Amino acid sequence: MARMTTRLRTMVKRGQFLELPATYDPLTARIAESAGFRTLYNGGFVTGGKTCISEPLLTMSEQIATAGEIAKAVNVPLVMDAGAAWGEPLHTMRTVRECIRAGIAGIHIEDQLYPKRAHYHTYVVHNIPREEFVDKIRLACVQRDELDRDFIIIARSDAARVTGLKEAIDRVNAAARVGADMGLVFPRNHAEAVATPKRAKLPMVYVQSRGTRDGRPLYSYRQLIDMGYAGCIDATLSICLLYHHLREAMLELKKTGDYSGLQEPQFVVARKGVEDIIGLEAYYRIEQETVERSRPARGARRARKS
Repeated sequence: MARMTTRLRTMVKRGQFLELPATYDPLTARIAESAGFRTLYNGGFVTGGKTCISEPLLTMSEQIATAGEIAKAVNVPLVMDAGAAWGEPLHTMRTVRECIRAGIAGIHIEDQLYPKRAHYHTYVVHNIPREEFVDKIRLACVQRDELDRDFIIIARSDAARVTGLKEAIDRVNAAARVGADMGLVFPRNHAEAVATPKRAKLPMVYVQSRGTRDGRPLYSYRQLIDMGYAGCIDATLSICLLYHHLREAMLELKKTGDYSGLQEPQFVVARKGVEDIIGLEAYYRIEQETVERSRPARGARRARKS
């Protein structure tokens, strides 16, 4: 079987659109995989949310631990949010090494200062100088080429939010010259979204951030493909659905002592779905062939009772 990095690079080379829903643990990743997704994403926002730490306070070890657990649980390539790569060029190189060792297929590295500030989530951007960003991407690519040339490096610039789209595109294009494989910027409106893949020298990824309050447009995969994008990160869907639906269920349970959102037959299906995603049926078979072999199978027990 091809390595996940090789599979991801092959998809990029073929121009296959990368559908990258954000997942925050092995269960959400397997659900996405079972729905047909052939690439997945683990972002800082969802990891920060599920740990109740927040993205700016996550350490490299915490983020890679989450992404590594996901990568081991699925059979599709995983792209991870590497933030500002937890430091300067040397730290960036270590980030690449640790991600490759953890089974992650690609990362994006941004031009924010490190340590990141919580104000990032209010769209206050703190860009490092362009030269420093390009140095980080260049050394990330050097490390990639030493360990796994198929590992994907995505150069991300947040500069459009403060100095305009031209600066963001210029940074991505400079990253292309030092070896970056893909790019990512944050166009502020539809006109900039349309212009981005035309002006960039790299295949561009769009970030779909449902629930953000900066007015950035949302698009379907079809619309993004038509605009020339190479992929889409759906950054917040999973964690926002968890918050919304689980909170509604907990409020009802606390208020009434019961929950009416699903009927019992639906719970039976949902519970069996979780068991199937975990792989319990395969475990049952192995136990039946070994430690449980002296006992009749469940079907045989039911037939005997009848």
